[in-house]
Amino acid sequence: MATVDPGLLRRFDTTDPEFQQDPYPVLDALREAAPIFWYEPSHQWMVTRHAEVHAALRDRRMGRAYTHRYTHEQFGRAAPDARWADFWEHERWSLLSLEPPDHTRIRSLIARAFTPGSVTALRPDMEGLAADRLAACRSRGTFDLISDYAQPYSVAVICALLGVPTADTQHLLDWSHAIVRMYELVTPEAQKAAATAAARDFMAYTRDLIEAKRRRPDGLLVSRLVQVEEEGDRLTTDEIVCTVIVLLNAGHEATVNTLGNGTRALLGHPDQWRRLVDDSVAPAVAVEEMVRWDGPLQLFERWVLDDGVEIAGQPIAVGEEIAMLFGAANRDPRRFGSNAGAFDVGRGDAGHVGFGGGIHFCVGAPLARLELEVSLRTLVAGMPRLELVEEPRYHDAFAIHGLRRLLVRPT
Repeated sequence: MATVDPGLLRRFDTTDPEFQQDPYPVLDALREAAPIFWYEPSHQWMVTRHAEVHAALRDRRMGRAYTHRYTHEQFGRAAPDARWADFWEHERWSLLSLEPPDHTRIRSLIARAFTPGSVTALRPDMEGLAADRLAACRSRGTFDLISDYAQPYSVAVICALLGVPTADTQHLLDWSHAIVRMYELVTPEAQKAAATAAARDFMAYTRDLIEAKRRRPDGLLVSRLVQVEEEGDRLTTDEIVCTVIVLLNAGHEATVNTLGNGTRALLGHPDQWRRLVDDSVAPAVAVEEMVRWDGPLQLFERWVLDDGVEIAGQPIAVGEEIAMLFGAANRDPRRFGSNAGAFDVGRGDAGHVGFGGGIHFCVGAPLARLELEVSLRTLVAGMPRLELVEEPRYHDAFAIHGLRRLLVRPT
């Protein structure tokens, strides 16, 4: 294991506002210093380079959870804090937290809704939603691409897919924003309490929604999850609740943040924006660079479950946890070339880890890619001369990386 300079480690402070606004200089330096290093504040091994992250995402000797095989005591971990019990309950059957065989069973049922054909069939509705939302934004002159367009557009898409009333959009956004703060390396207790309250309310809402679908099936995804049967298997209510919540949360958070971060990058690189306007680069190609260069997810964690795990020559013991730094891996020159740090919309390299990998590869990736492509195509066609009104700021967070707002205006 290479040694990382203590001064550099001190700069890797995920609570530091300066780091949160631009983590990449530190992430780049960490990646070049070592492919893996021990981070004492979170008691984790940090993995920085693309090859090692790519392999770790697919290594079946590691998992997102350990309680299906070990007790907390066996892993030397304290039992989850009972004060946040509702939060842990809302994650109990989440795809992001499960391992086989439960993960395999639930994902196979959900994946039917995200086949390439079923997602492609949504394009006309997406195009209509995008055009309507952007027309309303144009009438304002200056508008916030995040709150005026990206959030209502993305939530409308996922709600339409699931069969969730769009009238409840604000509740869904509020709950989601509170819940994702729990995924930071450091979360103050006030934010943990808010995340737990949001999870409790979200679960109650989803249970009511499930009961409504039982009474009046509509053929949309929540209704289909209630009715689905595969080789005699059915989802329990608790499994459906957790599944619906993760689909609603992941179905808009990542898309909104990618569109915001990516549009900021485009407007900050006028030559790249022009490549889209003059149609020399297709929006679908540019989307891959938006995900790679300033992605919405900076960190993804896994537990070591079996003996023999070694990353870049460093043995990792059973019971230890790794954290893969996606932002470092996605700018690794070993994978993306000497210009890995450049924003190049024509790169078209889908080999980034922005959607994860292995069994936890994002089930909604085809939907996210199409949403982003439609949004970008509509934005470029309708507002070819678009400019930033102010320099935007990111949320005070690291793991979930997105802008507070993005004020723009067509000229």
